[in-house]
Amino acid sequence: MSNSELRGSDRLAGILSRIRAASEHAGHSPAQLLAVSKLQSCKAIAELNDAGQQRFGENYVQEALAKREALAGREIEWHLIGPLQSNKARLAAANFDWIHSIDRAKLLPLLAEGRAAGQAPLNLLIQVNIDDEPSKAGCRPQHIDALAEAISAQPGLILRGLMAIPAPQPDAPGSQAAFRRMFVLFTALQQRFPAVDTLSMGMSDDFEQAIAEGATLVRVGTALFGPRPAVSSA
Repeated sequence: MSNSELRGSDRLAGILSRIRAASEHAGHSPAQLLAVSKLQSCKAIAELNDAGQQRFGENYVQEALAKREALAGREIEWHLIGPLQSNKARLAAANFDWIHSIDRAKLLPLLAEGRAAGQAPLNLLIQVNIDDEPSKAGCRPQHIDALAEAISAQPGLILRGLMAIPAPQPDAPGSQAAFRRMFVLFTALQQRFPAVDTLSMGMSDDFEQAIAEGATLVRVGTALFGPRPAVSSA
């Protein structure tokens, strides 16, 4: 039976087993799994949630809000992993638990304004353009410290770590080099900010290599849900 023919719960069990094995081989605690559910149905999300998966990542604010409403009452931790527009920052702050795509200080006061006093602090990851790709979002490595300081100055926000999407590589060593550079930046950041504990990197095709280089959270979509539906305009 091919992976696409398996039930979501079976694919989940297989991915978790691979994560545990890769983490054990790397000699650290099991990495966390973020199920990338962009463009996937509420039914597919509910199936994985019923099987025990609680962390879900979305790229589009409006799409995620519709899903959150439809799945209200479930134990789900919502992560925004796509680029965040300034005009949607307040809305995102009010409705997500984590935002992975912080790459400029302009977003921070807007996020702080959108986070209500009664809500838990909004968990933020700084997105790093580790391979300096012109078309990709993320700050340059040399700007991490200034952005981290700006986050720490805002009420209702907490810096939890770093996120990256390295450039595609034709072989595993190429990807691992970028992951290794990210781990160096991550450990340096931890020394200055005690709450930093999350290094988000690695996707369906390379999460085991990312874990080997220190990832604490991996973002898996296709391997969990099967082929993604046609792109939405949400």
